[in-house]
Amino acid sequence: MEAEARNPRRWWILVVLCLSTLVLVVDNMALTVAVPAMTEDLGASAQDTQWILDSYILVFAGLLLTSGSLGDRFGRRRVMLIGLLLFGAASLAASFCTSPGEVIAVRTAMGVGGALIMPSTLSILITVFDEDERGKAMAAWGSVSMLGLVGSPVLGGVLIEHFSWQAIFFINVPVVALALVAGVTLMPESKAPWQKADPLGAVLSATGMTALVWWIIELPQHGALGGRSTLTLVVAVLSLAGFVIWENVTKSPMVPLVLFKHRNFSGGSLSLALVQIGNGGLLLVLTQYLQFVLGYSAIEAGLAFLPLAVAALIGNGVGVKLSAAIGNRFVILGGMLLMVVCFALMATVDADSGFTLPAVALGLLGLGAGLAMPAAVAALMSTIPADKAGVGSALNDTIQQAGTALGIAILGSLLSSGFRAEMPADAPEGAGNSIAEALAVAQGDSGLVRAAREAFTASMSTTFTVSAIGVLVAAVLAAVVMRDGKKRPQEPQAGSGAEAGQALGSGSDSVKESELIA
Repeated sequence: MEAEARNPRRWWILVVLCLSTLVLVVDNMALTVAVPAMTEDLGASAQDTQWILDSYILVFAGLLLTSGSLGDRFGRRRVMLIGLLLFGAASLAASFCTSPGEVIAVRTAMGVGGALIMPSTLSILITVFDEDERGKAMAAWGSVSMLGLVGSPVLGGVLIEHFSWQAIFFINVPVVALALVAGVTLMPESKAPWQKADPLGAVLSATGMTALVWWIIELPQHGALGGRSTLTLVVAVLSLAGFVIWENVTKSPMVPLVLFKHRNFSGGSLSLALVQIGNGGLLLVLTQYLQFVLGYSAIEAGLAFLPLAVAALIGNGVGVKLSAAIGNRFVILGGMLLMVVCFALMATVDADSGFTLPAVALGLLGLGAGLAMPAAVAALMSTIPADKAGVGSALNDTIQQAGTALGIAILGSLLSSGFRAEMPADAPEGAGNSIAEALAVAQGDSGLVRAAREAFTASMSTTFTVSAIGVLVAAVLAAVVMRDGKKRPQEPQAGSGAEAGQALGSGSDSVKESELIA
């Protein structure tokens, strides 16, 4: 693309793409701060809270593999605008919700909108910017995503402090409206050669993942094989097995499983999935610790996550230089081992620990994620041929989103069941369901309040011990399976800062695919 042929509005178009991405990052990060206030106002159980978080992630991850082909076939701008419209409408509806079921429903709709937005924004960016400017554009996109990661918990805290938890959804509406107007007036339409869809693969994968996470969430209530759990597990196993078989025999697979024959792709994908399982429940658990155990306000809880975000930025900058010097594999290993130390420290926190130890742990987590995650994605993407870059990146993102969903489900279930087991046998009815309900039942009873906080931190320790083991396994897997090529890609520095954001629990896949511009 010659300079004179470049779209004169390309930098304004980038603003639209950044707004579209920012709204996803802000919504999901701010929501973690709002969980305690939302739980109290709606009377949501621990399982309801998990579904409020998981419903978005499941739908988002399940549709990513097919939404890209919709943009290619029907127009990327059109699909992105439809996604924005759906996301904005669902956000407006969420601000009027009065029950956990209603919030879960609108979060599901928001997940559909988010899945339509993300692949289209990347495709448009690559279409509008030529190779000379694409790196700058991706860097700007990554910086905006990291700004959202740092600022959204604080913004969420301010909105909850001065308004209500509904405000975190309503704030999306004007941003989406601005992005819609700018998209219609500034953005060109673009299409690619149509690729045949794989509806059966999409149905099997979505059904299997939904059933699997549902089964995990229901473990505290029904056990592994009690009640409807057996049926749910059977549906999950059959659907996922059917998906793998179908993808191997169909002529137009949604996921080319041959990619897993590459050591870096398979090792990178599985390592990232394990890391996301470890990270998935971190914000859910730590937010409750800050507000219910330490008594932080919503805005104080939001500010408490700043060490994590700042350290992630530092880790990303250092990681780019280290990857060029010693290779991705050792950077991944070092970063993940730092994350293991974080979870090990968090496992020692008790009701009297305060915030100093969690702050150190969050800093180590941010530094480790900033080192490991961009390097892992760079190594993974370097194995994918150019004609498979889009689906390879979508597959990588789906695996990470599935890992996040499983992490929230597994760690949330461990926290819930552990809390119930640690509470005194003579505690009032309902006090064993969650720390929020226990504090509500206590009504100033200092003994019960103390017991609830000790039970929560004890179950939290078990949860973070499992997280540490999961990330340690990921580190070993990366070191053993992955290899450094003779030529290491340099492109990940363009915007890969948002990789750390993704690693820290964000529902957005903001700049994860920046390596595709190589």
